[in-house]
Amino acid sequence: MTSLVFFCGHAGTGKTTLAKKLIGPLMKASGKPFCLLDKDTLFGGYSAAAMAMLTGDPNDRDSPLFLQHLREPEYRGLIDTARDNLELGISTLVVGPLSREVRERRLFDYAWLGIARDVRLRVVWVHVAEETARQRIVERANPNDAYKLAHWDEYRQRRFVPSGAICDDLLMFDNSAPTQADYDALLARIVG
Repeated sequence: MTSLVFFCGHAGTGKTTLAKKLIGPLMKASGKPFCLLDKDTLFGGYSAAAMAMLTGDPNDRDSPLFLQHLREPEYRGLIDTARDNLELGISTLVVGPLSREVRERRLFDYAWLGIARDVRLRVVWVHVAEETARQRIVERANPNDAYKLAHWDEYRQRRFVPSGAICDDLLMFDNSAPTQADYDALLARIVG
């Protein structure tokens, strides 16, 4: 059985770091190989080139223009690449904000994902307090975050922590200051 594990959450929550930390233990615990698909690694260069042509700013990755025209193709390509790996028998970790898809519960919809029903599906929502996320974004000094920081009041309105029915089957992970016990517990929930 293959597995598809999503690491979702807003910027600065540590999604990629968490996925990279857990991929080795996950392969050991499951006895299966996994590949890691990070949205920024797969599509960052392409989107930067497209935005440079459209707006003159390659780091304009959160503007309304980007969100209206490039977000969906990036996310669809990410999910299609995951599906290709699953069809080859390779379990996959997918890293990306995917906030809209979490809110609309699309990541639990096998038909929308285009994957077989026998794929083990897990969705992790990685979160930290807003100020922690903002501080991490400032410290990492990634040019892709410039729009977020310059328009923080606008950006923060899109931030949310899932609650209610959205949380059904969602693995919530507070990445503020996790301990090894927290990582172990999350790993057990992903594998179990």
